[in-house]
Amino acid sequence: MAPRKLALRHVVVTGAGTGIGRAIALRLARKGVQLSLLARDLARLEETAVLARKAGANAACWSVDIRKRKNVDAAFDACAAAHGPIEVLVANSGIGGPNRPGAKDRFEDLVATNLTGTYWCLRAAERSLAPGPKARHLVVISSILARIGVADYTGYCASKSALLGLVRALATELAPRNVQVNAVCPGWVDTEMAREGLAGIAKAAGVDLQAAHDMAMSAVPLRRMSAPEDVAGLVAWLASDDARGVTGQALDINGGAFMH
Repeated sequence: MAPRKLALRHVVVTGAGTGIGRAIALRLARKGVQLSLLARDLARLEETAVLARKAGANAACWSVDIRKRKNVDAAFDACAAAHGPIEVLVANSGIGGPNRPGAKDRFEDLVATNLTGTYWCLRAAERSLAPGPKARHLVVISSILARIGVADYTGYCASKSALLGLVRALATELAPRNVQVNAVCPGWVDTEMAREGLAGIAKAAGVDLQAAHDMAMSAVPLRRMSAPEDVAGLVAWLASDDARGVTGQALDINGGAFMH
């Protein structure tokens, strides 16, 4: 018998209002799931929800700041009350950008959002997981900057690197319950965050956006950015029975920009 493909009852996606998070939500929506969408910007979440319903999901939205543990717990409790026990969490919420030493150093906020906030989401989902023995899935969106260092991105690199350690530890902890925990590390993806990054490169180098794009892609063997849908496809695979032997892993999708 062929492995069962993704057929889920309740999927939670954080940071689902735009970019990678929205693409993941819409990819999983095609399976007719109960879909819980979380992010700070409720208006953008509602836009995703409309598209998800058209794709076949029963989608609902909750506004939450993942830096605040009580808010996270309340949001996940509401998700579970509305849609039942959770079978998949895609922890995608995060912030990007540089940080530099001084009075306005953003290091603490980057770590509080990308690392600590993700941890609160994982633990909140764990408390509401569907019963086994079928596998449940926790998927964390990290970054290629968990693999390489970039000047002026100490907070982002540190927080995204720490997520990989968190994934490995939690995968070991939850394996006896048949809960698979994995990370995805995208490189350049055609999103608003990437466009902001290119604008920073352009400003620093004194060039236009096209030249900045060409400079960035010169370090990518495939010479192109991934689309958000490419990342969504990898996440959908991780949450399927085809990935039943995969846990505690960090999967890279970066056009060859980082190889190991």
